[in-house]
Amino acid sequence: MEKVRIGFVPAHRAVFDESWAVEMRARTLKVLSRIEGLELVVPDENLTKNGLVRDEEDAKKVTSLFREKDVSGIIIGTMTFGDEISAVRVVESFPECPVAIFGTKEGPFTEEGGRRSDSFCGTLSVASGLYRRKIPFSFMGIRFPEEPVFIKLVEDFVRTCSIVRGFRGARIGMVGPRPEPFETCAFNEVAMINQFKQAVIPISLAEIFHSANAISDTDSEVKRIVREMKAQADTSHVSEDSLRKIAKLECALKQFASRKKLDAMGVQCWTAMQEIYGVCSCVAMGRLTEKGIMASCEVDIYGALTMLLQYLASLRTTPPHFIDWTIQHQEEENVFLAWHCGNAPMSLACAGCPVSLREHSIMAKSLGKEISQGTAEFQLKPGVVTICRLVEYDCKFKLLITKGEIKESSQQLRGSWSWVKVPNLAALYKTLVDEGFIHHASMIHGDYTEAIADACKFLGIEPVVV
Repeated sequence: MEKVRIGFVPAHRAVFDESWAVEMRARTLKVLSRIEGLELVVPDENLTKNGLVRDEEDAKKVTSLFREKDVSGIIIGTMTFGDEISAVRVVESFPECPVAIFGTKEGPFTEEGGRRSDSFCGTLSVASGLYRRKIPFSFMGIRFPEEPVFIKLVEDFVRTCSIVRGFRGARIGMVGPRPEPFETCAFNEVAMINQFKQAVIPISLAEIFHSANAISDTDSEVKRIVREMKAQADTSHVSEDSLRKIAKLECALKQFASRKKLDAMGVQCWTAMQEIYGVCSCVAMGRLTEKGIMASCEVDIYGALTMLLQYLASLRTTPPHFIDWTIQHQEEENVFLAWHCGNAPMSLACAGCPVSLREHSIMAKSLGKEISQGTAEFQLKPGVVTICRLVEYDCKFKLLITKGEIKESSQQLRGSWSWVKVPNLAALYKTLVDEGFIHHASMIHGDYTEAIADACKFLGIEPVVV
């Protein structure tokens, strides 16, 4: 699991009860230390008095600490009223970091009847300072840190920071040209550069084929990959020569990704791939996605970015499945078939379901000849899933965010597939049509809707939540 380094600013105003501020800081740190995936950076008692941030001198020290530790996000917590100037000063120095703010609940009155904290009041001052400077932020409410809702909000914020850091500056490989009939896979490289500082690195299919063909049949990595595929799936429908070709293609794509430091790639996965090289890239793409290199079909660059965004939301623990919205269920309401030729990571197969590498008959017939393509065919495991799709029109990006649940089926279908139930398929489909979303999407096991929607705020993407 990826660790996300986040800076914590325990804000305090000196006229309020310092002992209460110290107690709230300690309670908050105790809770934050247990959150999976979070590496906390916080001023200690040697850096600032009692480890609190109360003035601009403290802000300078904390800014240096956060810069030294290269934090990916900042949480401001008002332990008492909170000094607004120093808290905002820290954040101003990290314009690309997501920011969250919360206030602590009030303690009991003093013996004299005085208030101890006024965090409820001071949080407004800090928030207005951020708003005034047009610094986007997430509000976590007024909480005691032990509250389950606070813990969930911090967990989501950790995932948001992972998305923002990994998405900005991402490097996406473009393996071959997009298929001629798929205008839907067009993309705007300049918009990607300007908004996200991303880079698209193209490579021709000829160069990939040359690299793959240059690898020996007896290469140890090729042999290892073939052994793995045989352990993962029934390969009896695919020749030994095709298995080696798939393994070599995986090696060539992995070498390209390593050489160019890629986070994801869109791959020209049919026609030329099959006619010239002899197999398609589906299995290799699924295996690359499993290893953390997101690989989308049909050179769908925005599709690859959608996969990357979801993978980052999982803290790099769960591979997504790149899907088509194919059909409505013939009988059941609000159920659609999430499908693609055979590109899903094989770890996503449902328990006890057969996994096989097979020829994809539809594609082979379209080429007018039989080709042993080796697509990975199986039903995906059941469970809650998040479904997303990034698009761009007129240099403005928006992201579909919705949730569903994979339902296990007794059917035996071709390709990588699952039946997904959503709350209202008609409303979802109307949104796809009205908002210009295309026939491709990315689907990941788990509910990451809140973290992804929050990341849109910091990336300048319009979230379209259904």
